Amino acid sequence: MTAPPGPVPLAETSPNGRRPASSPGRGPGPPPETPGFGLRQAAAVLRFAGQQVMREPQALLRGASGASRELLRIVLGKSEVAPDKGDKRFADPAWRENPVFRTVMQTYLYLGSGVDVAVDDLGIEGVNAERARFALTLVREALAPTNFFLGNPAAVKRLVDTGGGSIRSGFANWSGDVLHNRGMPSMVDRRPFRLGENIAATPGAVIHRTEVFELIQYTPQSGTVYQRPMLVVPPQVNKYYALDLAPGRSMVEYLLKQGIQVFCISWRNPTGAQRDWNFDTYAQATIEAIDAAREVTSSPDVNVMGGCLGGMMIAMVQAHLAASGDHRIHSATMTVTLLDCESDGRMFLFATPQSLALAKEVSLRSGVIEGWQTAQMFSWLRPNDLVWNYWVNNYLLGKDPPAFDILAWNADTTRLTSAFHHQLLDLMAGNQLVRPGTMEVLGTPIDVSRIACDTYVVAGRTDHITPWHTCYRTTQLVSGRSQFVLCSSGHIQTVVADPGHPRLGYFLNPETPPEAEQWMAGAQRHEGSWWEHWAGWLADRSGEQITAPPSVGSPRFPAKEPAPGTYVHQ
Repeated sequence: MTAPPGPVPLAETSPNGRRPASSPGRGPGPPPETPGFGLRQAAAVLRFAGQQVMREPQALLRGASGASRELLRIVLGKSEVAPDKGDKRFADPAWRENPVFRTVMQTYLYLGSGVDVAVDDLGIEGVNAERARFALTLVREALAPTNFFLGNPAAVKRLVDTGGGSIRSGFANWSGDVLHNRGMPSMVDRRPFRLGENIAATPGAVIHRTEVFELIQYTPQSGTVYQRPMLVVPPQVNKYYALDLAPGRSMVEYLLKQGIQVFCISWRNPTGAQRDWNFDTYAQATIEAIDAAREVTSSPDVNVMGGCLGGMMIAMVQAHLAASGDHRIHSATMTVTLLDCESDGRMFLFATPQSLALAKEVSLRSGVIEGWQTAQMFSWLRPNDLVWNYWVNNYLLGKDPPAFDILAWNADTTRLTSAFHHQLLDLMAGNQLVRPGTMEVLGTPIDVSRIACDTYVVAGRTDHITPWHTCYRTTQLVSGRSQFVLCSSGHIQTVVADPGHPRLGYFLNPETPPEAEQWMAGAQRHEGSWWEHWAGWLADRSGEQITAPPSVGSPRFPAKEPAPGTYVHQ
C-alpha cells in the first residue's frame, strides 16, 4: 500500500493520538522472539536462577545479617542510602521529606543494589551471569515504587490537583495502548508531525524508483557545491528521515548548507510478498543508487554514509566492489555501526542457538519481522527510560506522551523480510563480517579488510545497542585510514546531533591504536556537535567546488515527485 504524493499524516491515529497496530483489532500478543532478546528468554533465565537458589539456599543467607542491620537503619531514619544523582524517578521532594516515602525508597534502592552480589553468590559465571544479572535487573526496575499509584507521590498529588481527572486520562491512555500499541506505553504523540511539512521536509525530489527503493536528491542550498556527492544508506529497520527531522535539526539540511550534494535512499517497507529480499537485494540496490548519483553529478565516485544496519550494508558493498578493484566509493562514514559483533551489548546477551532458531521461525511464518517486534526488543533493553518512564507519565500521571520529532520517527517502524532477517541473525551469531570468506554478497566472499578508502567512524559513549568499544574495532578491521569520533550521547542521539543542541560534546584522537581504551587515553573532548568536524573532513574528500545545478535530476533520472516520496508513507 502506498500513500498519495504530497504531505500526509505520519500515520493514522486513534482519538488519543496513538498509532494503530498493523493488524487492526488485534490485542497485545505474547512477547515476540526477536534478534537475540525477548522477555521469554529473560523469564527462562529467572527460572534458572530460581533453580540455583533451590540447590544452594545458603547463598541468600550469606548477607542476611548485614541486610538486617541496614534495613533497621532505614526504618529508624538513620540510613544514608540515596538514589543516584541522575535517577529522575525519585526527584519529587516527598521522597526526601516524607518519612514513609523515604523508607519505601531506601528499602527498594538497598535491596535492588544487591543484584550483582546475588548473582555472584549463586555461582553463575560467564555469559549466564550476565543474562541472570540483566533478567534480575528487569524485575528490579519493574518493582520500583514509582511504577505503582500509591507508591508515587507525584501521581497522588496530581490526582488531587485534577480532581480525579488524571485517573480518567490515564485509563484512556492505557486502554488506547492496549488496543493500538500492543499493550506498550506510547512514547510519543505523533499527531503534530506531518511528513513533508514539519518533518522530512528538506526540499528535493525522487529521481529514481525501483521495487526496492526510491532515490531522493535534495535541492542544493548554496550557490556552489562540491562535485563529489554524498549517498546516505539508511538502516532497513527504520525510515530514512532520522537524518531529516524538523528544520534546524536535519543533518541533510546541514550538509546542504555546507555545499555537499546529498542523495538518500528511502527503502520500501516490505510485506510477506517480498519475503525473499536479502543482502544481495539491498546491496544491488545500493550500487544502483551509487550509479544514479554518479550519473546525475558527473562524478566518477561518491562518498557514502550508513548508520547501524546501513553501516553494515555499505561495508558489504565496499568489500564486494573492492574485490574486483572497483573504486566507485571514495570515502565512507559509519555511525553507530558494529562490524565486529563480538559485543558485550545487552542486545546479544540472549543470542543462543535456541532463541535464534525461534526468531527465524517467527519471520518465516509471515515472511517478515514486524517493526513493533523490533521496537519492543529495543525498549526492554532500557526499561526505565523506554518503558516505565512512559508508564508513569501516561497512566499514573494521566499525561499525554511528548510530541518530539525523533520519537515520532522512532515510532514509525518498518518490517524486515524473513530472508534478510535470517541472514542478519547468522551474521551476528557467527560474527561473519570479521571472518573473511564466511559470507557472500552478490557472489563475492566478503573481506572487510579490503576496504581501503578513508573511513569516518562515529559512536556514542552511552550507546546501549552498539557499544562504543565495539564500534571502535571497525578502525582495526578496515585497511584504509580511519578517523574515530566518540560522542557524549546514546544510540539515536549520536546521529541526531544538530549544532543547536545544548550540552553536546565529542572526543577526538587522530590516531587509531589497537585498543579502544588506548584511543580514549589520547583523546581530547571538544564542545559542540561532531557534525562540524565531520563537515570539514567530508569537504576535504568531496572534490572541487562547482556552480550548483539549477535543478535536481538529469534526463536519465528526472524528478518524479517531491521529497519525501511515496515509500516513506508505507
